[in-house]
Amino acid sequence: MKRIIRDIVKYLLPLLCGVWLFWYVYQKLDVETIFQILKTDVNYFWVVLSMGVAVFSHIARALRWRLQLRALQINPSMRVLVNAIFGMYAMNLLFPRLGEVWRCGYVAQREKASFSKVLGSMVSDRLSDTVMVALLTLLVFFMQMKPFLRFLDENPSIEAGVRGVLTSVWLYVGIALCIVAVVWFFRTNSQSRFVQRIRGLMANVWAGFASIVTMHGKFQFIFYTLFIWFCYFMQLYLCIFAFPSTSHLTVPAVLLLYVLGSLGMGLPVQGGIGPWHLAVIAGLSYYGITGNEAGAFAFVAHGSQMVLIVLIGIYAFISMACDKKKPRGERVVEDIVTEIPESDRP
Repeated sequence: MKRIIRDIVKYLLPLLCGVWLFWYVYQKLDVETIFQILKTDVNYFWVVLSMGVAVFSHIARALRWRLQLRALQINPSMRVLVNAIFGMYAMNLLFPRLGEVWRCGYVAQREKASFSKVLGSMVSDRLSDTVMVALLTLLVFFMQMKPFLRFLDENPSIEAGVRGVLTSVWLYVGIALCIVAVVWFFRTNSQSRFVQRIRGLMANVWAGFASIVTMHGKFQFIFYTLFIWFCYFMQLYLCIFAFPSTSHLTVPAVLLLYVLGSLGMGLPVQGGIGPWHLAVIAGLSYYGITGNEAGAFAFVAHGSQMVLIVLIGIYAFISMACDKKKPRGERVVEDIVTEIPESDRP
């Protein structure tokens, strides 16, 4: 019963919050006018082109991950990696952040590799994305400082929330206490089989994380990273040409919208539904694009990518079902905990 409640809170509550935020944003707009815009004013050629660019970004992510896995002596085929990436996005659409764990389990079981090492490679993969978001945010802050500050002024709850967390004494006290507790536990139970297993698990995770340093093709890794984020930006940039009201936006303006949308996607809500729309519509308002035009743009730009994720997810799972070497679904889940002995599991 407790597990059911925990899963409801973990997965259903964020979805409900996102849906409520989506409703809150669009209930102020004229839905009939938005649908009229979608019928008559949108050039869907640019939307489809944007979806095509997104596919290239996902394939590039698979190519980048292959470099890290090869450094760990794990050599899955591109088909396996593409299925893992496509399936990951589909899983995340249902269960936030679960897709990353699922893709590691799938590749580890499919290639008979250490799950923790594959997990470590995924952590470093996501770390590079975090670095890119941080760099883009700084770039936009300096290029578009006035719009950025205006966004914070118009959304005081976001500014107050971030400032409150960063200035809270309890945050740093809690972090310090957690570090002390973990160090104390490992030192006083150094001979425990459970602690030894955890240390082995962390060593494998670190090996996967360090693969970014030891792998061959570091310049390829950097190229793929830049290409991935270029494609991400182009997905949004191409969409502006689909609407007469947004076709005049400049590259710096779209870059601001992209960063705001990325921050919204960072929240643990399925597909960024709600937070992404709020952030992008708020950004568009600075450039004089408000109300129904902004709502229609956010709906199409976001909705087209969600449709694409569903389509590539269907392709991935059909491809896995046709794979003669496919692992059984339950084995993928079981393999995540095989490195902890049964006697030490909770």
